[in-house]
Formats: sequence, C-alpha cells, structure tokens
Amino acid sequence: MIEVHHLKESRSRRITWMLEELGQEYAVISYDRDPQTRLAPPELKKIHPLGKAPVLRDKEEILIESGAILEYLIAEYGNGKFVPEKGSTDYYRYLQFMHYAEGSAMLPLLLKLYVGRLGEAGAPLHPRINSEIANHLGYLNAELEGRDFFVGNELTGADVQLSFVVQIGVRSAGRDAFPNLTRFVDMIEARPAYQRAVEKNGE
Repeated sequence: MIEVHHLKESRSRRITWMLEELGQEYAVISYDRDPQTRLAPPELKKIHPLGKAPVLRDKEEILIESGAILEYLIAEYGNGKFVPEKGSTDYYRYLQFMHYAEGSAMLPLLLKLYVGRLGEAGAPLHPRINSEIANHLGYLNAELEGRDFFVGNELTGADVQLSFVVQIGVRSAGRDAFPNLTRFVDMIEARPAYQRAVEKNGE
C-alpha cells in the first residue's frame, strides 16, 4: 500500500490528487502542527530525517519533494499519461513548470506568509514581496491564455505541481485579478479525482 505522510495545512493535496487520477490505492498518515510554533511534530522525522511533508513511501522507496514524488508516481503508474513524450517541446515545457512551481513561484508566497507574522517590522518588505507575487501570477495567467492546461491539451504533472501556487494566488488576489488562473482553479477543482481526494482527506 502506498503511504502519503501528510502534514495538515500543507501541500500534500497534489499527491493525493495525482494518486486519485492514477486510480491507485493509498493510505494517508496525517500529522498535526504544533499549535504554538506551527511546525511539524517530531514524529515526522521517523519517516524521513528532515521531518517535512509530504513524504511518499512505496515498496522500497521513500521520497520527499512534491515534484519528485509526482514524477515517481507518473513513471511507475502513469502508463504514459500525465507526461509529454520525452524530447518533445511540450516535454521541456513540462520540466520547466515542474521545477518552477517550487523553485521560483512559491518563494514570494511563503515570504508573504512569514513576513506577515512580523507585523510592522515586516512592513518595508511588503512592496517587494507583493510585486514579486504579481509578477509570477501575471506570468502564469499569460501562459494560460487560450489554453486549458499549462502543457499540451491534457492534464499533466505540471498542472498538478502548479495547482497549489495558482490556488493560493487566486485566493489571495481575488477571482477577478487573474481570470485565466481563476478558470484553471475552477476546472481542476471540478475534476472527479480532485473531489475524491478532498472527500477522503479533507480540504
């Protein structure tokens, strides 16, 4: 049985959603954040020394990092789906977005969260952080102009990997700010596999 080790209020939804798209059975092991520090509990270090989530355990493999987990699941269980043909233009676009989601786009959103906890001490950083968020969301909105998916004409791992950034962006900026991103969020959240992941594991 595939295990997804999930920290509540984190980014594990992408993994359970992909498992539902793949039609694979899995078990979710949930962990609560420390109510004071908001950090992961020490129990997560029993599955991986970093104590971060999500973590995937399957057969002999223990994997961290959402992008790596998605690529593993698609390679093992996708039967050619959810990834473009290697060497194609779409494949390199796919690779770009798989790395971009956490490598660039997620950083300003995390900074907004953490700096927001500093109160007035963080105020000087807000303009730069907000500018970077608008820059990334504007880029992603433009990339969806005239298309439903970020790569090709069908859902790929890149769409799943980008979903968290786009969802947070739309909820932060409002539904009218980036219409293509809002359309994307509505579309993915209406997918039966996404809804099953929510029903089984909560919002």
